[in-house]
Amino acid sequence: MNTALAPLRIPAFRLLLGGRTINALGNSFAPIALAFAVLDLTGSATDLGLVVGARTLVNVIFLLFGGVLADRMPKHLLMVGASLAAFVTQAIVATLVLTGTANIPLLIVISAVNGMVGALALPATSSILPQIVPADIRQQANGLNRVALNTAAVLGAPLAGIVVAATNPGWGIAVDSVTFLVSAVLFAFLRVPPPVQAEPAPGVIGDEQTPGEAAVEPSRPNIFADLRTGWTEFRSRTWLWVVVAGFCVLNAAWSGSLFVLGPVVADEAIGRRAWGLVLAAETLGMIVGALLAIRLRMRRLLFFGVFSTLFMSLPVVILGVYPHLWLLIGGALVAGLMVEQFGIAWETTMQEHIPADKLARVYSYDMVGSFVAIPVGQMAVGPIAQAVGLESTLVGAAVLMTAAVIFMLLSRDVRTLPHKLPEPETGAVKQSVA
Repeated sequence: MNTALAPLRIPAFRLLLGGRTINALGNSFAPIALAFAVLDLTGSATDLGLVVGARTLVNVIFLLFGGVLADRMPKHLLMVGASLAAFVTQAIVATLVLTGTANIPLLIVISAVNGMVGALALPATSSILPQIVPADIRQQANGLNRVALNTAAVLGAPLAGIVVAATNPGWGIAVDSVTFLVSAVLFAFLRVPPPVQAEPAPGVIGDEQTPGEAAVEPSRPNIFADLRTGWTEFRSRTWLWVVVAGFCVLNAAWSGSLFVLGPVVADEAIGRRAWGLVLAAETLGMIVGALLAIRLRMRRLLFFGVFSTLFMSLPVVILGVYPHLWLLIGGALVAGLMVEQFGIAWETTMQEHIPADKLARVYSYDMVGSFVAIPVGQMAVGPIAQAVGLESTLVGAAVLMTAAVIFMLLSRDVRTLPHKLPEPETGAVKQSVA
């Protein structure tokens, strides 16, 4: 079998891929449906920012505990429980919207609960792959994972736009709810071996030791000891905290622009169905980008990935200056293609340089740092746009995003961190536990 498809030989990877893909299909409905549900209620970008921001804020608060839980208990069981809880919360939101009983305070509360549920599972979902897939084909596994997730999104986004425009946003949220139930069933059949315990390999890369699969760790007396260990792993790697700091700013500007101001501009300029096409174009670009990244072979993988994020500001500029449908589709397509180079490079770099038995905790610090400013951006962008105008706000956000990327590229560790290229395939891929 082609090396690019080799991870599909592993039964546990197929279940993981299936569960995440089904969930991604539903989640492509959720942002569009929720955004227009709030706009139908009040028409306020500020209210939309509060609903979206509440979920993100609570998500950030609980991410560290999600990382600790993922390193303490079977990751797939944590994913099952979180998927079932998300099924319930989204079903409640769908019912409220469909029955006309939704209001902003209720949506804020339920979004916050949904954010907590997601936080408890996200580090497990992100860190389980090294336990399933051998190191020599993880870049391919990450690529296949991103292709599947983005394919689901590119199919779901325009369909969500049609459903929301033709019926009621509540039906879009209901689809998301059902997919969480299906993914819970698939995750329940996962059989995952524990992380390999091995001493770190000697040597130094930049400012860090080169880890083996996982370092031997003393017994964990309490959750705070786990948090301290994760923090030590995180802060000891300059490339890691520099990129996370840059994405703190980048994600805040990106999410506020696309997920709060984007629907507002779409309602005025191109329509709801067309906005679904723009989001679909972005995910189509991600699919193409992931297919390219699967076969990418370069020793400065992280540097290339970070450089690629310069293009994330393109659709934001177009939204602010000239929100024409085809320009937006083109800008979103390019942004999606290039940002996917970073996504796969980042996943592969984390899995290569972080010990497997601490990876979930390091992921949680990564996620907290990257996401902590998102609710601030989502909640603040509405009032800022009211004060200075949509165009000025969107252009300013694009400038801020570009500055964040330049900050990351100024780090020598980001520019020089080596990536270990896999050896040419000489035999069958080692099977993982089914």
